[in-house]
Amino acid sequence: MSTALERFLRYTTFSTQAVEKTGKVPSSEGQMIFAKAVAKELEELGLSDVRVDEHAYVTATLPANTDKKIPTIGFNAHLDTALEVTGENVKARVVRYEGGDIVLNESLGVVLSPKDFPDLNDYVGQDVVVTDGTTLLGSDDKAGMAAIVAAVDHLVHHPEIRHGAVKIAFSPDEEIGHGASLLDIEAFGADFAYTVDAGPVGQINYETFNAARADVKIHGRAVHPGTSKDKMLNATLLGTELLALLPPAETPSHTEKYEGFFHVTSFKGAVEEATYSFIIRDHDRTKFAQRKEFVKRAVKWMQDKYGAERFELELSDTYYNMRDVLEKHMHIVETATQAMESLGITPKIVPIRGGTDGSQLTYRGLPCPNIFYGGHNAHGKFEFLPVPSLEKSVQVILKILDIYASK
Repeated sequence: MSTALERFLRYTTFSTQAVEKTGKVPSSEGQMIFAKAVAKELEELGLSDVRVDEHAYVTATLPANTDKKIPTIGFNAHLDTALEVTGENVKARVVRYEGGDIVLNESLGVVLSPKDFPDLNDYVGQDVVVTDGTTLLGSDDKAGMAAIVAAVDHLVHHPEIRHGAVKIAFSPDEEIGHGASLLDIEAFGADFAYTVDAGPVGQINYETFNAARADVKIHGRAVHPGTSKDKMLNATLLGTELLALLPPAETPSHTEKYEGFFHVTSFKGAVEEATYSFIIRDHDRTKFAQRKEFVKRAVKWMQDKYGAERFELELSDTYYNMRDVLEKHMHIVETATQAMESLGITPKIVPIRGGTDGSQLTYRGLPCPNIFYGGHNAHGKFEFLPVPSLEKSVQVILKILDIYASK
C-alpha cells in the first residue's frame, strides 16, 4: 500500500471550498493554508524548487535520476472543493463495504444506497471512504493530490526506479473557473502533463465541454402590493419568466454523453432586485456558440418586453474543449491507455461532462489530458472513494512515468 489513503484522509480535514465572486485568487483562505501544508510535505520528501506563490499555486520538482533523455512530465490536481455542498468540517471515515446500504448519518436519515447509486455494487468487499452525511468528501480533487504525492513518495524511497523529471502543480479555484489560469507554464517547465481529476477507475478524458457563465441582474419596481396593479414589476417573477424561455429538457438532469445544457446554479431574489447565475455547456463549438446566442436573444426578448434597463447580462467564456488541441498530441492519451492496460485496468475514454485544469493548460500550451483518481458522486454528501481505486491511480501515475523512461 502507498501513502495515498493516509494523505487523503489528512487532506480532507482542510476546509478549501471555493467562493464565487470574491475578486481574489485564492477565493478562500483555507486554500492558502492547505497549499502551505502540502508544500511542507513536498519539502520533507526532498523535492526541489518547492514554491507557493501569492495565489496558492503549489509547484515542485522531482529531479530526474538518469541521464537518459526523457520527457519532463507534469501532474496537476486542484486544492479547492465544490460549492454545492459544504466542505467545512469534513469527517471522512473508512468502512468495509459488505453490500446493501451504508448509513452515513443515522440521526439525519442520510443513507448511501445502491438503489440510488448502483455503482456501489462494484465495490463489495472493499474499503470505501465516505462522509458523515453532512458534507461533501472532497475526493475531487484531494484524492488526485494524494495519488500524485504518494507516487512521488514511492519514487523518492525507491531510487532504483529510473525516471525523468517530474513536475507537480496544485492549483486553486478550479471549481469556479480560475483553475490553472495563473500558473506560469514556462516556469513550470513540463513538456506535457496529466490532471488527476477524473472519477472512477479507468477513466481517461481528453474531451471537455466548452463552457460559459451567465449572470443576469434584474431590476424590478417595488410598490405596495395593495396598490400595485399595473405598477409593480416583481424582479423575482421576471427572472422566472426569463428562465422559462430556456429549453426545459436541456438541463443536467435530462442530458448525458455529448448533450449540452443550461444549468441554473444560484438565485437570489426580491421584488426590487433579483440575480440569476447559470452555466452553459456543450462539447460542440458551434452548438456552444448557439447556446450563448440563445441566452442573449432570451434576455433581449425580455428587455424588449419590459425595458432594456430591467435586465443586465454578463456572459463570459470559462474554458474550451481541449480535444481540439490534444488530437495533435495523442501519444499522451495513448500512453495512459497503455499504462492502464498493463496494470489490468480497462481504459474508459469518455468525454468529461465538465472541465478540468487541463482544459486551460492545454489551450495555454501545455497538453494535458485527465486520468482517474477513483471517486464517485463528487460534489455531494453521497461522494465515496474506494481505497483500491485510489491505489490504482497511484499505480497508473507510476506506470506512465515508467513507460516514458523505458522508451
